[in-house]
Amino acid sequence: MLKSVIKVQNLSKRYRIGLEEKHSETLAGQIGNILKSPFQNFKKLQQMSRFGEEDESVFWALNDINFQVKEGEVLGIIGKNGAGKSTLLKILSQITQPTSGKIEIHGRVASLLEVGTGFHPELSGRENIYMNGTILGMTRREIDSKLDEIIDFSGIEKFIDTPVKFYSSGMNVRLGFSVAAHLEPEILIIDEVLAVGDFEFQAKCLGKMRDVSRQGRTVLFVSHNLEAVKTLCDRAILLENGHIVFDNLAIDTVKFYLKKNSFSLNSMNWIPIKRPGNEWLRVNKIEISNKGFQENGFFERMHDLTLITEFELLKNSIATNLSMFICSDTGEIIFNSYSQLPVPILNKGVYSSTCIIPGGLLNDGSFTITMLFVKDTSIIMFSLENVLRFELVDTEIRGTGWHGKFPGYVRPKLDFKIHV
Repeated sequence: MLKSVIKVQNLSKRYRIGLEEKHSETLAGQIGNILKSPFQNFKKLQQMSRFGEEDESVFWALNDINFQVKEGEVLGIIGKNGAGKSTLLKILSQITQPTSGKIEIHGRVASLLEVGTGFHPELSGRENIYMNGTILGMTRREIDSKLDEIIDFSGIEKFIDTPVKFYSSGMNVRLGFSVAAHLEPEILIIDEVLAVGDFEFQAKCLGKMRDVSRQGRTVLFVSHNLEAVKTLCDRAILLENGHIVFDNLAIDTVKFYLKKNSFSLNSMNWIPIKRPGNEWLRVNKIEISNKGFQENGFFERMHDLTLITEFELLKNSIATNLSMFICSDTGEIIFNSYSQLPVPILNKGVYSSTCIIPGGLLNDGSFTITMLFVKDTSIIMFSLENVLRFELVDTEIRGTGWHGKFPGYVRPKLDFKIHV
């Protein structure tokens, strides 16, 4: 019987929100701030002394979490943004301490969480490889034996002796994943960082994770890519508002999550301070519509669908392409399309993209849209995973009195005739 390498018992993590600290860059400035506002400091001390009280400033990121992970198991962790996934991984990686509860971990842990986690910015990529190996308890000889493989997999050979503070986010992810996967930890923890980088490297990472699991090592994988979770993971847990609400086979957990969240979300429109994005761009809105929109939120499948995406580029001279994925309600990719070739070179500013999905192409059913913002045809600057969800209905066929379900996800309207 396989032993448990991770045991989590009654784990909770509480944060206090709404309290901001003012910091000065100099010691004299800090002392001055303290002397200037004794009353404010006294109030803050009073507030902190009441941390245990349940008021509006207390937020439970995790609440009474219990689970075990067996040796060699690949566990997926899914849920909406803010469900507690990243907090859980930070605690398991010993980056954050829990408020209460107990964790037992048996084996060396390598984590790839936020971009650049575990790297010293002043050290080169090569020096950071040795530093990470030493932290994992490896000897220099052991690291030497893996060095060429790590550098080759990362694909950043030309920059391996450059300080990582000059690396792009994609280069950080490449090296970070390569280090974590090749230094042979017993437990590998991967957060949703593979959304940065190019398609080829993402495929390499997923392949390497399969290899790691076949070698009997344990993997914890957080992702919004439900198809990857179904493919890679033996089991998955669903987090919701800091609680585990489902724990089963990966395919069953994904089905439960999609069924639980089976509603139409035809548009997302963000206020300026909430816009998703990064140093490359910010997304203002994304919406899908058609002339056959019904009051229940469904679309008539025979009408064209119009997908509009508005975004702001934050840098000049960027070869920018948009790539759209239409997926089934179980996370399977049905088809992909991109904006245009050759890729236009765009400067800073606000842009709007329109994509027409022909009516009569998709079958009736539930679908999701993932949008990628791509630089130079292959480098993903930013992605919106499953950002929209819509439902197609076929009122034309229902009007004949037939209420069955056509198989498949695509049902194009073809020129189909019967001749004598």
